[in-house]
Amino acid sequence: MKKSDKVKAHFEEESSEFDEVILKLIPHYKDMINALISSIPFEQDASVKVLDLGCGTGTVTQTLKEQFKNAKVTCLDLAANMIEMAKLKLQDYNGIEYTVGDFYEYNFTEKYDVIVSSLALHHLATDEDKKRFYKKIYEALTHGGVFLNADAVLASNKQLQEVYTAKWKEFMNLSISMKEIEEKWVPAAETEDHPVKITDHLDWLRKIGFKDVDIIWKYYHLAVYCGFKQ
Repeated sequence: MKKSDKVKAHFEEESSEFDEVILKLIPHYKDMINALISSIPFEQDASVKVLDLGCGTGTVTQTLKEQFKNAKVTCLDLAANMIEMAKLKLQDYNGIEYTVGDFYEYNFTEKYDVIVSSLALHHLATDEDKKRFYKKIYEALTHGGVFLNADAVLASNKQLQEVYTAKWKEFMNLSISMKEIEEKWVPAAETEDHPVKITDHLDWLRKIGFKDVDIIWKYYHLAVYCGFKQ
């Protein structure tokens, strides 16, 4: 086997494992992504320009390209191996560019009709980081463009948050031991993730200038929400 074939096989295996883990960790993941993509307000044959922030293995872009075949998509991710996995998953689609980089530091030199993200922006550490980034997204959109985000959010109070957490653990426990959940996935979320209340996200988007801000889909601690630039 050639070295390039070994690398390809490795990334295909890693991509498959990553996608399988996502399905074990994220309740109704496919429904969430479908809700995001189905809410893009353009004709399906339109040549829309799209930016996928934190593209991971390319699942969001793949779902998008299946519906919007003429879309021109830029996939951006901090991890080079994620980009390589996305390239493999998306190799049968055209009109896709790939960029390795930190989306927070990304220089928006172009305008986009659609900016999407999935399970990425909650990694921004502070509220101010999130608000600054939302402003960059707003400025990078064309007039009539839309920002759609699928992400983890906090509940409005402690009691609801306990329900959110319990429901998340209950879902993971369908395929993962409670020991692994408590020792691996919960601590990882507590140290790496910085979610905020969905109401805060909506308020920030409106104050920045987004119109028709809305929640498209929600399941306890997961939400898809959007805002338009008019």
